[in-house]
Order: sequence, then C-alpha cells, then structure tokens
Amino acid sequence: MRLTTKGRFAVTAMLDLAMHGGRGPVTLAGISQRQSISLSYLEQLFGKLRRHTLVESVRGPGGGYTLARDLARVSVADIITAVDEPIDATQCGGRENCRDEQRCMTHDLWAKLNDKMYEYLDSVKLSDLVAQQAERKESDEAGSYIHGRGEPTIYQALPARRPVLLRTVACILSAR
Repeated sequence: MRLTTKGRFAVTAMLDLAMHGGRGPVTLAGISQRQSISLSYLEQLFGKLRRHTLVESVRGPGGGYTLARDLARVSVADIITAVDEPIDATQCGGRENCRDEQRCMTHDLWAKLNDKMYEYLDSVKLSDLVAQQAERKESDEAGSYIHGRGEPTIYQALPARRPVLLRTVACILSAR
C-alpha cells in the first residue's frame, strides 16, 4: 500500500495554500511554481477540493483560492479522501473477495491497518503541518546564523534570536 502522487500533491498544495493564504486568495499558478506541480493537475485537484468544501474559489482580478475551513478543522484524511485517493491496504478494496471471490486469510489484518492509517491521517490537521513548517524554517534560519551563511553574524543575531539559538545549541550539545 502506498499513497500515490494525487494524494501527496493534494496535501502539498493545501499546505502551500494554508501558508500563503493569509494575504488573500492564492493562485494555482503560484502554487504550481512554488511546488513544481503541473497547473492542469492542480486545477483537477482543486475542483475536487472545492466540491468537498475544503477550498473556496475567488473569481476576478486578484482571485484564486482560499481555505473554506479553519486550519485546525482540516485533516490530512479529509484532503486525501476529497481527491478520491483510497486509503486501503487490502487487495480487494474492502469487498472481501481477495481470493477466488472469497475473503483471504489476512483480510482482517489489512482492514485494521486501513483503520489505523485513516485514524492517524485524520488526527493530523493542516494547522499541525503549518506549525511544523514554521518550526523547520526557524530552525533552518538559526542554523544559517551559526554556520555563517546568513547575513548577520551570530553576535548580531543573538539578542533577537536567543530562544532559537539556545535550542539549537542544546541540540548540538546533546548530540555529543
């Protein structure tokens, strides 16, 4: 069982929309460019996401898409199921006809795995993914200061970035 490109791209596009939507509607062309996803593919995905009331379209100049729900109310499972991506590890698609039109011996195992996967994906909210990206960006920025790749030196950045730097230094020290 594996998640296909459709589900991955849908989640990625929704995360991009969530991260850039605070400044108004986001264009599919913008998402396409930032995420390297075909514009025509995004149009198909967003049609399905709109029909499942996960996004709203805004027409006209300055138009694009906005989230139709609060970030904390949109789960990864909502997104994946909206684009018709099955979350199914069974060979039979849940029809219980895996082996010669009969239920296979391991059907219950795969059916329970389906339940656990859905439960997990339903527990991960878009707000969690946005927060995770913000933490990652903050961590990346702190690393660039420490390794001298950023504009300010570590001494210049220290007062404003003290919490980030302290966490980064603690991570480095704990790894030794």
